Amino acid sequence: MLEIKDLTYEVEDNGKKLTIIDRLNLTVGDGKFVVITGPNGGGKSSLAKLIMGVNPITSGKIILDGEDITDKNITERAKRGISFAFQAPVHFKGIKVVDLLRLAAGEKISVATACEYLSKVGLCAKDYVNREVNSSLSGGELKRIEIATVLARGTKFSIFDEPEAGIDLWSFQNLIKVFENIRESINGTILVISHQERILNIADEIVVIEDGHVKSQGSKEEILPEILGTSSARKIACEKLGGTING
Repeated sequence: MLEIKDLTYEVEDNGKKLTIIDRLNLTVGDGKFVVITGPNGGGKSSLAKLIMGVNPITSGKIILDGEDITDKNITERAKRGISFAFQAPVHFKGIKVVDLLRLAAGEKISVATACEYLSKVGLCAKDYVNREVNSSLSGGELKRIEIATVLARGTKFSIFDEPEAGIDLWSFQNLIKVFENIRESINGTILVISHQERILNIADEIVVIEDGHVKSQGSKEEILPEILGTSSARKIACEKLGGTING
C-alpha cells in the first residue's frame, strides 16, 4: 500500500515560490489499477515523479508498505519495488531489446523469456528481440518495449505517466489492449496518469487531481459520471487521439 501524507511540492518561478502540489493526501491499495486524471497543470505528472523520487518533495511523507521512503532516492525506491515509465521513452543507442529486458529483469533471462514479455505487449518477438533500442523504432513500439521492461522487472508498484502521449491512433488502440491484459493478470499495483476515457474505463479506481489537490477518488462508476457532468471534463479530455471524454 502507498500512503501519501500532506505532500507539498514547490518550485521557484522567476524568483517566486510556486506551489505545484499542496498538502495532498492519497492512499493507493495493493493490487489496484488506479488512473489519475484531471486538468492540465493540476499536478498529475509532478505527483508521479515525486512518488518515484525524480523530484524532491518540499514537505510531507511518502510511505510504501509501512516504510517511510520520503528520503530515499530513485535507486533505493526502485529496489523497494517502484518502477516508472516516462511520457517519452528513453532511447538506448547500442543496446538491443533483449539486453534491455535482461537489465530490467536483473538477470540474464533467455531469449525465449524475453520473447514472452514482448508477446505480452503485442509485439512479434522475432521481429524485435534483437532490434536496437533507437530512433528506428516508432513511438508506439518504444512505449510497448518500455512496458515490457516494467513487466520484466516484476515490480509491486508500477507508474505510467501518460502512456498515450505522442503515439498514433493504431498504436494507442494496441496500447489499450496491453493495459487490458495487464489489468487481467495484475500482480501488483498499477498507477497510470491519463486523460483517456478508454483507460479510465478499465480502472479499479479513479483519482481526480486539480490545483495540486485530490478533488475526488473512487470507483470508475462513482467518478466517471462526476467527470462527465462537469465543465472541466473538456479540459480533462483535450486529447489528440480517439476515446475522448465528451463534456
